[in-house]
Amino acid sequence: MSTRGEHQTVPLSVLLKRELASEKIEDPEIVHGLASHSKKGEDFTLLKTECQRALGDGFTTFSVFGLFDGHNGSAAAIYTKENLLNNVLSAIPADLNRDEWVAALPRALVAGFVKTDKDFQQRAKTSGTTVTFVILEGWVVTVASVGDSCCIFESAEGGIYHLSADHRLECNEEERHRITASGGEVGRLNAGGGAEIGPLRCWPGGLCLSRSIGDMDVGEFIVPVPYVKQVKLSTAGGRMIISSDGVWDALTAEEALDCCRGMPPDAAAAQIVKEAVKPKGLRDDTTCIVVDILPQEKPAALPPPKKPVKGMLKAMFRKKNSGSSSQDKDYMEPDVVEELFEEGSAWLSERLDTKYPLCNIFKLFICAVCQLEMKPGEGISIHVGTSNPVKLRPWDGPFLCSSCNEKKEAMEGKRPSGNRHGSDSD
Repeated sequence: MSTRGEHQTVPLSVLLKRELASEKIEDPEIVHGLASHSKKGEDFTLLKTECQRALGDGFTTFSVFGLFDGHNGSAAAIYTKENLLNNVLSAIPADLNRDEWVAALPRALVAGFVKTDKDFQQRAKTSGTTVTFVILEGWVVTVASVGDSCCIFESAEGGIYHLSADHRLECNEEERHRITASGGEVGRLNAGGGAEIGPLRCWPGGLCLSRSIGDMDVGEFIVPVPYVKQVKLSTAGGRMIISSDGVWDALTAEEALDCCRGMPPDAAAAQIVKEAVKPKGLRDDTTCIVVDILPQEKPAALPPPKKPVKGMLKAMFRKKNSGSSSQDKDYMEPDVVEELFEEGSAWLSERLDTKYPLCNIFKLFICAVCQLEMKPGEGISIHVGTSNPVKLRPWDGPFLCSSCNEKKEAMEGKRPSGNRHGSDSD
């Protein structure tokens, strides 16, 4: 996973100039395949390729692909599959043009994930789920993820890009520090006699992930705030793989891509699952979604791309050089994968904040998470209680309702997680 400091975003104005400077680029053709081997029956998927959104006098379409890997029962995975998309779309203001809608997605995904988690916990179910959620709008891909189900993309030029985060405590030191600072404990299972076994887990509860939806029996420091990455793809297209940990525990990104090269998406997904379960048999639910993003009138099976150097994982996106707009020409080549947005902070005060001019499209007296309408003065600024040295003004939002502010404080370790313990399990 790349860190925030490695890449800089490409200005939206640059992308608009590029679009105006060239002929209209047609939206890609989306072809997908799904394969799954079930052990516990806790993996669920969402595949929607013709979602419609009003745009002026007409409409535009976008695609959604979601993978929900449940644990401790399937209730959280099912609930998230059925409600997350609506919660995300509800957090996006109406009447936005295409570029504004794409720019609003990262914040809306954070709000939708947190609302889904908050609403599910009120059902007093103790199951949880990882989520990898992909929205394709034209050539822009936005991926939001919590947990250890991962999404990768291989461009037609042969570059491999990781579009999700791995929130396993074993491999994420930053998340371990966050949890302990918020009042949780991180350690391995005590087998007696001082011996510790297995992966690092969060206690109480013993979950080996730092982020998920649900898991009300573990602690509020297991947060639903997703890592979000947004990229603009090359118009040459490429192949995206979204898989549960049953695949990634057995295969590297290169191995998954190599084993299905030249196959159409449905056959490719089946081949990846077959290769993943081959070494040790079916030990966990193993699910794979393959999505080919193709220029119009291209064959469904991608040809073998130019082979990158063996073992090299390409994580470099086109970056912005320091300086003024006079360097816009550096961006004008369309056939590269460009990073538009990346953020992985667990703090809502950082994730829901917006800068001018994007902030103008969000309403001031609407809860930034649950979209509840509030009277002036009722909302609580997300900046309250943060280390922000600037004195807050009454209109310095975004704002949360009292219920969502309690959720925020619990996730930040500012109050006990209280009612998350002693509830009924599945």
